[in-house]
Amino acid sequence: MKRLFIAAAAALLLSSLPALAAPKQGGAIVITYKDDISTLDPAVGYDWQNWSIIKSIFDGLMDYEPGTTKLTPDLAESFDISPDGLTYTFKLHDGIKFHNGRAMTAGDVKYSIERAVNPATQSPGAGYFSNIAGYEDVAGGKATTLSGITTPDDKTVVIKLTSPNAAFLHIVAMNFSYVVPKEEVEKYGADFGHHPVGTGAFKFVEWNLGQNLTLERFQDYNKKGVPYLDKITFEIGQEPTVNLLRLQKGEVDILGDGIPPAQFVQVTSDPANKELFVAGEQLHTGYVALNVKVKPLDDVRVRQAINMAINKDRIVQILNGRAKVANQVLPPAMPGYDPNYKGYPYDPAQAKKLLADAGLADGFSTELYVMNTDPQPRIAQAIQQDLAAVGIKADIKALAQAEVITAGGTDGAAPMVWSGGLAWIADFPDPSNFYSVILGCSGAIAGGWNWSWYCNPDLDKRATAADAMTDPAKADERNKAWAAIYADVMKDAPWVPIMNETRYTMHSPRVSGDPQLFVEPIHIPVNYDYIYATDAQ
Repeated sequence: MKRLFIAAAAALLLSSLPALAAPKQGGAIVITYKDDISTLDPAVGYDWQNWSIIKSIFDGLMDYEPGTTKLTPDLAESFDISPDGLTYTFKLHDGIKFHNGRAMTAGDVKYSIERAVNPATQSPGAGYFSNIAGYEDVAGGKATTLSGITTPDDKTVVIKLTSPNAAFLHIVAMNFSYVVPKEEVEKYGADFGHHPVGTGAFKFVEWNLGQNLTLERFQDYNKKGVPYLDKITFEIGQEPTVNLLRLQKGEVDILGDGIPPAQFVQVTSDPANKELFVAGEQLHTGYVALNVKVKPLDDVRVRQAINMAINKDRIVQILNGRAKVANQVLPPAMPGYDPNYKGYPYDPAQAKKLLADAGLADGFSTELYVMNTDPQPRIAQAIQQDLAAVGIKADIKALAQAEVITAGGTDGAAPMVWSGGLAWIADFPDPSNFYSVILGCSGAIAGGWNWSWYCNPDLDKRATAADAMTDPAKADERNKAWAAIYADVMKDAPWVPIMNETRYTMHSPRVSGDPQLFVEPIHIPVNYDYIYATDAQ
């Protein structure tokens, strides 16, 4: 009999289980999801569901020490930063191989970042690289290579920035800079996301769309001792309630979608399940994106009215208290969060007045896009009812996760998007992470995640100035600068911040957490590299 252990779970999650035996090689687990994975292309994938799988298949220059926010070199053996903060020099490890057997070189690192910036890729993370020299030419289609990235030899990557960026090492720890082999990308073209090849701990085996996806241990992985598992199977297509029953029968090991809301109270109050579920706060904000390019949402008064029309407390009640009401962009645990900011009150009467001032006393009709997994449609219905009370008729478009993401990233396609199930969980623990991709001008692009299509050039300049504060002694000043930026974002009201959620997931009796490892406190729901199997004692 085997017993399986999970070492990393949802953001800021902790397990209270007793210490267990050291990991041994071997074992397999089954993880379930209702909806299919959207893509495994690291330059394109950008949701909590695919990100962990992508991380298992690919690596980047930097990573985090398991279960911490401490940056550490990954594909890089070491790095050096120039005194002016503009030049980063990375020395790569020897012996790193792609899953196809070819040795990885510095040229592959350069190609992979340039590919993410290239508009043809439609990477939602392209904007993260905006202060690498040459970005404007590549993003504008005038060049295909970044002048700011050079490779003096096969083991050295030099990246020059146009301005200092306090978060740059975090950026090269993200999936958008994960290294891919050019020949495989060219072989599969746009379908590379369904035939991924990287340098990561697990090698892609097969993907039967709508059914299952399989990864196997990469025998030539450059990190000694990991991964521990030999195989991971993701089963796709069944409702979370069915998957919960299957887990209780021992047929699956981890609920990828978390505990179904309808069964939440029953599951978490049962003493028999005490050691089977894990809970944790996330650097997360759930919000309604209001498309500022779609009439009448292009009028700030209408967006402010919508902010005042929605009863956030009622939405938290729908979640059985598994969240706290949000009044601003940043979650409370993020540096830059302003505890004194009050936000928009729930005030339907004032919402009606603002609509009347905008010439919409009789209201208007619009559409609200939402992921079709419970409880998201129920939350959308609550929002719909609140909007109806002030004269706004919102038609709900409940779709699969990938379809909502596509609609949000298509200019003019989605007037309103409820981000539940897709909501922003920090890519890294820095206030800048809630701006560039989801609120900055660089994110308001086809395929991007700035679903409000909001662009304020003045705030972009202030964001750049805040990121240039690389001196640790100016951390407080930098956080205040970001707090002021987000306060001004809220004046323009491209979002309705709704809640900061606590995430709960559950595993089978043969799966538990090793308390010696703190779980990932950032965007990665599960770090599969550190799941392992050992003989039961």
